[in-house]
Amino acid sequence: MTKVSTIPFQQTGYFSKTIGDYLEQKESITPFIGRFPSIENFKTQIEEKQQSFSQETRTVLVASLKKQYAEVKASKKTLDNIELLAAQNTFTVTTGHQLNLFTGPLYFLYKIVSAINLAEELKTTYPKNNFVPVYWMASEDHDFEEIHYFNFKGKKVAWPREASGGVGRLDNRNMEFVFEEFSKLLGNSTNAKKLKQLFKDAYLEHSNLTAATRYLANELFAEYGLVIVDGDDIDLKRQFLPFVKKDIYDNAAFKEVTKCCSKLGKHYKIQVNPREINLFYLVDGLRERMLFDGKEYRVNNSDIAFNLDELEYELKLHPERFSPNVIMRPLYQEVILPNLCYIGGGGELAYWFELKSFFEKMEVPFPILLLRNSAVLIAEKQAEKMEKLKITKEELFLKQQALVNKKITEHSEVIIDFSVQRQQIDGHFEVLEGIAEKTDKSFIGAVKAQKQKQLNGLDNLEKRLLKAERRKYKDLTLRMKQLQDEIFPKQSLQERNTNFSEHYLEYGEDLIPAIKHALKPLDLEFTIIEL
Repeated sequence: MTKVSTIPFQQTGYFSKTIGDYLEQKESITPFIGRFPSIENFKTQIEEKQQSFSQETRTVLVASLKKQYAEVKASKKTLDNIELLAAQNTFTVTTGHQLNLFTGPLYFLYKIVSAINLAEELKTTYPKNNFVPVYWMASEDHDFEEIHYFNFKGKKVAWPREASGGVGRLDNRNMEFVFEEFSKLLGNSTNAKKLKQLFKDAYLEHSNLTAATRYLANELFAEYGLVIVDGDDIDLKRQFLPFVKKDIYDNAAFKEVTKCCSKLGKHYKIQVNPREINLFYLVDGLRERMLFDGKEYRVNNSDIAFNLDELEYELKLHPERFSPNVIMRPLYQEVILPNLCYIGGGGELAYWFELKSFFEKMEVPFPILLLRNSAVLIAEKQAEKMEKLKITKEELFLKQQALVNKKITEHSEVIIDFSVQRQQIDGHFEVLEGIAEKTDKSFIGAVKAQKQKQLNGLDNLEKRLLKAERRKYKDLTLRMKQLQDEIFPKQSLQERNTNFSEHYLEYGEDLIPAIKHALKPLDLEFTIIEL
């Protein structure tokens, strides 16, 4: 039986001040949010999107998706959802992610499950409407170094090849090597064989990374009606052309986002900065920034250049060659989808906060932004170890040295807490400072220096005693560190390091349903799942 508990995101120590203020709905973050994520706020969001999203755009979207799914064995629920997108009362809940090899870290699953669960919750609350969960593939991204590997039981399983251009267009050569290496690590259990077959069918039976990733995500989530969207699509790009031209000719994004960043930057760290042109030029093997040198439009690090007439012709003939960067991609998504909500991690939401006034200028509804579910999976044996070591779920999130010190102090027969002594020193020197004030003020500095010297001595004594106790409790210390390293690999969140296959190996087809049961998108808390 799966046990589920939660703690506030802020208590984990892994989320920024920006996200903390968003969660607390502070006044300083409010100007950069459309509507905060509550089930009630979706009513107005639905009305706003319905009024702005045309039937023509829906028709193009459905036609494009049917082409993208032409060779995919999709579930009836997914195919029904694609058809439903033609209706004016159908909306999407979207998350996006890079095309990481074999899904990359665990949070790939959490993002998509968040979208699926929110779509289901919205259908329960607003039954007259339809809600489709969408996974937006970042097929145009060109950061191969970020996506070409995944971690399995502390080992890096990597795709050995050189790459340039949009990663989605990369052919799957050398994937046989990855399959062989991964197979050696998996073993031969029933679940291992399923994982091998899944990897093989995705990467060895499909020609490029986009097709492989679509197959993989569809296999994992098709029963929930997930619709997978590839933005590297000529017909969808044609819908976005008016906004592309505003970026190229008017620098619309640069002007609006720069103004927004100057306001946001008074309170928070700026995640990304806009460029004068926020588009890449994309062809096979090339994705480079577009620049204007005052005379012509050039493609960085290439010989490609256009005068004004040539650029207009290129835009008309090949809209698919103009690829939005991190500033323009959110707008592209919201222009072509009847979207209500974007679900992302803390870093993603931080750059969305820069875009609200730009969306208003473009007269495109700004979506509700929802922090994706975060979770840690704890195996039964790990839970038993926690109980024996008397480590609470909250304590698991402490920095390792703080955890060790806390638990040793609790186990120790010696009280290694000099708070009382510090208070006594404060009291004694308060009296001495009072005497110096009345007699000779020049002695106040010497009194304060002596006080600090004694406090420092007390700190050093406390550290030495703790060190001695750690030696005494060496076995306890080792067991605590090993347990935390298992659950928080590399002293970081499990979801940012571990691949789903580690857990699938143990739990098989029960893994995703267990995660789906546990995650509640609108609760906005960190989830602990004991499997």
